[in-house]
Amino acid sequence: MDRRKFIQLSGGSMASLIIRPLPFSNLPPQYLLALPDEIYATAGNQLLALSSTDKLTWTNKDIIVTIKQQATQLGIDVQSPTLPLNNIQLKWKYTASPASKYLGDHWERTYGDVSWQSAEASKKMPWYFMAYDGKDTHCFGVKTGGNSICYWLAGNNTIQLIVDTNSGGDGVQLGARKLHAADIITTKSTASETSFITGKRFCKMMCAAPRLTKQPVYGINDWYFAYGNNSSALILQHTALLASLVTDTDNRPFSVIDAGWAKYSPLLPGDGGWADDFSKPNDKFKDMGKLAADIKNLGMRPGLWTRPLCAKYNDEKTLLLPSIEGRNDVKQPVLDPTIEENIERIKNNFILYKQWGYEMVKHDFSTYDIYGKWGFQMKDSMSQQRWHMNDNTKTNAEIILNLYQAIRQAAEGMYLIGCNTISHLSAGIFELNRTGDDTSGNEWERTKKMGINTLAFRSIQHNNFYAIDADCVGVTDKVPWAKNKQWMQLLAESGAPLFISAQPTAVGAGQKELIKKCFASAAKKMPVGEPLDWLQTPTPSKWKLNGKVVNFDWS
Repeated sequence: MDRRKFIQLSGGSMASLIIRPLPFSNLPPQYLLALPDEIYATAGNQLLALSSTDKLTWTNKDIIVTIKQQATQLGIDVQSPTLPLNNIQLKWKYTASPASKYLGDHWERTYGDVSWQSAEASKKMPWYFMAYDGKDTHCFGVKTGGNSICYWLAGNNTIQLIVDTNSGGDGVQLGARKLHAADIITTKSTASETSFITGKRFCKMMCAAPRLTKQPVYGINDWYFAYGNNSSALILQHTALLASLVTDTDNRPFSVIDAGWAKYSPLLPGDGGWADDFSKPNDKFKDMGKLAADIKNLGMRPGLWTRPLCAKYNDEKTLLLPSIEGRNDVKQPVLDPTIEENIERIKNNFILYKQWGYEMVKHDFSTYDIYGKWGFQMKDSMSQQRWHMNDNTKTNAEIILNLYQAIRQAAEGMYLIGCNTISHLSAGIFELNRTGDDTSGNEWERTKKMGINTLAFRSIQHNNFYAIDADCVGVTDKVPWAKNKQWMQLLAESGAPLFISAQPTAVGAGQKELIKKCFASAAKKMPVGEPLDWLQTPTPSKWKLNGKVVNFDWS
């Protein structure tokens, strides 16, 4: 069969030429991505074209990239003994239908900015992407937990995978070691699959061993009415109010104490988001062990918020990350996560939280504290250039994985929620992940943008990477109840965690009735909600929930 006729039979798409079906009998079918057509490396910020005679081993100077064709994946090994290695770029020739839509992921949280979009050659799609041509869905990605930060580009008749091996803002100094950088996998839809179902299956392929909760997690959080101005008394008032609405005593909800409880920095008095010592409470809380016990006595499970990379105001500079744009406030020094003394301090804090009696810990801000940027600011680069941590022989991915694994080890026996954590590196380590930026207790439009969007476009990851936490329902007198009650219903019936942040004075009879009903739903295992109109809008309003089609009015 000649090439032209093959393309005609495959529907005019080059996808069938780079995605090869494997002869396995199990369903759904398995596929392997073709070997790349070109590979480049950036070393010392200089672009180098690599050459190969067999498409398996690629070289330039002393840089060696080895592609391992394994059963259902392509492994990427990298060596660069003398040159600081910034990234590896792999390219495939690929022509898609002009009508194709593309869906990518995000570095950490989404920011209301993920949706099916037309091809843009310069748009970075972190970790994986899906291409839908009106009939078939093709998926390209890397497995979770890899030793590099990866993203894809599609357009101009190519797809590219960029394997970021930076250490801080400089190329990693690998020395004599070989880095196993990533494992590439691919699949395509079957005749019976929607794009959403294909996406769910693909996420399961990317994460071999998610760490899941024993029962669905749900509960309350004080942030969206207190915003850091909290206290032991307020936490207990909030807990008592909503504990009275719990009906499932076999799976009790969590009461999560958010920012505001820890010892303030003398340079930032009253700032709960930047504490001086996350092993000590401030005067509004005093005894965190007693507070955990009081929450349990009220019928909820205690949870706690923390910011692991906060340094003390008087820490030695040798323990700190260097000052860069976005991380240059002298009042907010950040611990260097490549220094073992700092890792031990962080681990000891989590061990202490467990000793106090907390059963879940939400840790926050670590990506921002390392990179000096939020995910939506990482369009050109994840961080500024020309800086590195104390250890520049490890990639950023390796450094972040070590931090996450240290937290996991110290928190054994507790659930962990990653917030502002790198998504693909969190999978398999944390039971839950905050997958979107903050919702709001002040304005509905922010909840609509951030909450609904992340629930819709990251539900394919739910219980395949971790339980996706699309953030809270902020029940306050500033947000219309007509909108909030729909958001609460969607979360409660989506299968994902439901957290409610309820201003006590905003909880009347109608709110209590719905919260009671939603708590009962959220306590039980439910099918993952499917956004039926996700191909058309960033805020889907038509959902399949527990076998029923439900329409919402987000306007």
